[in-house]
Amino acid sequence: MDTKINVITREKDFITLEMLNYDNTLLRPLIEEISKDEKVEDIHYYIKHPEIDNPQIYLKVNSGKPQSAIKRTIRKINKTYENIFADLQKETEKLGKNTEKDGSK
Repeated sequence: MDTKINVITREKDFITLEMLNYDNTLLRPLIEEISKDEKVEDIHYYIKHPEIDNPQIYLKVNSGKPQSAIKRTIRKINKTYENIFADLQKETEKLGKNTEKDGSK
């Protein structure tokens, strides 16, 4: 599913985005990680009606551009998931080698 984003409101220090074709699996970590950014003053998302409306994200920064906070966060999340994938791949390879030694299938 490809998530699309509509800009609802954009000002100097805040932005409101509408998420189309969203997935909570992606949206929640994004919100949680953005909230850790020291330049972010306020971040929340809301859904007026879960079956009719798309969620909207409101992001306000105390310095810089709100778009920059989103980009920083996406890069950070991407790096985290790359590391998780690499670690899982290594562990899977170890499991395969251990299975061969035990004679298991």
